[in-house]
Amino acid sequence: MKRSLPPLNGLRAFEAAARHMSFTDAAEELSVTQAAISHQVRGLEQRLGLKLFVRRNRSLLLSEAGQAYLPSVRGAFDQLNEATEKLLQKDRGGHLTVTTTASFAMKWLVPRLGGFQRANPEIDVRISTGTGLIDFSREDVDIGIRYGRGQWPGLVAERLVGEDVMPVCAPALLKGPNALKKPADLKRFTLLHIGSFPDDWQVWLTAAGVKGIDTNRGVTFDFPIAAYQAAMDGLGVALGRNPLVAPDLKAGRLVVPFDFKMSTELAYYMVYPAEAIRRRKIKAFRDWLLPLAEAQAATKAAA
Repeated sequence: MKRSLPPLNGLRAFEAAARHMSFTDAAEELSVTQAAISHQVRGLEQRLGLKLFVRRNRSLLLSEAGQAYLPSVRGAFDQLNEATEKLLQKDRGGHLTVTTTASFAMKWLVPRLGGFQRANPEIDVRISTGTGLIDFSREDVDIGIRYGRGQWPGLVAERLVGEDVMPVCAPALLKGPNALKKPADLKRFTLLHIGSFPDDWQVWLTAAGVKGIDTNRGVTFDFPIAAYQAAMDGLGVALGRNPLVAPDLKAGRLVVPFDFKMSTELAYYMVYPAEAIRRRKIKAFRDWLLPLAEAQAATKAAA
């Protein structure tokens, strides 16, 4: 049903003037001129066909109609204010759903997430894993971290972390009479493959100038973290991708047997609809994550 409501500015002017019993004080509260308050109240009275105030030379009184109208108007503004505060509080806090790949979540994002939680205790982060495209208009997702070249039409894409590709293995494989010492020695070891990067070994070996190794042999895993775990367990040699292997390299669970690293054009990007940054919890996450990634990139460049 169509509502026939009086102008909001007139209602605000009436409520403020009635609360202060002064057009001048109401004008100061609402950051307008006294003449504007007078004009807005007069317009409201004309719309209603009733006098809301009794105007005297040095005083202002509510009319009978004004006294009857004020409680409802004030109650309506109180309800609007309460609803707005609840909405803003929900946007400041509540749940923030971040979607990314399982490997990036486990190896890069989750170990750093404590910093965000300490700075924003009112926000409860939910990590959702997956590799598919995100439909922000349909899915319950606030922000995404995706792997690619940064080209997702209709979305803001901010680069987080690039990557290098290099062989990784357990420290034990570098010891003993059959130790892994040079790239050509890979022919004596099991190659660990990642299903989503089926050509990695062929590309790396070609770039490293290594020939005579059958890249079709070995064991294939659906997920990078499974291949890296197999490498840590001594099953063979995997092609590691920073930042996914960085924690295990730092802890000594994996080692890089050769100096040669291969950079790629791919990286991890933070993605979100442009209008989403107006939401406080999304902006808070973005403003925490981006400088963190930039600091890591600067540290890597200086190394």
